Amino acid sequence: MPYMLISTQIRLETGPTNVGDEYSDPAVMSYLGARKTTMLGNNFSEYHVDDPPRLVLDKLEKIGFRVLSMTGVGQTLVWCLHRDTE
Repeated sequence: MPYMLISTQIRLETGPTNVGDEYSDPAVMSYLGARKTTMLGNNFSEYHVDDPPRLVLDKLEKIGFRVLSMTGVGQTLVWCLHRDTE
């Protein structure tokens, strides 16, 4: 999967970081040390790590991901990343 979104709450910019959904690449999630959770009342799962976004971005760069864009949505910071599939 060449695209990836990561996010965190502004007040939690030291972690945890949301790094994927239930359809994310299991190999990348394992590399990041992410744990899959389902919040009470949600019908979907998410992957989280305790690391701050900066460390997650550093790790993802090492395996070929590049930041395409970053934005703030309300109290949430979101990064969109891409990795070439060669």
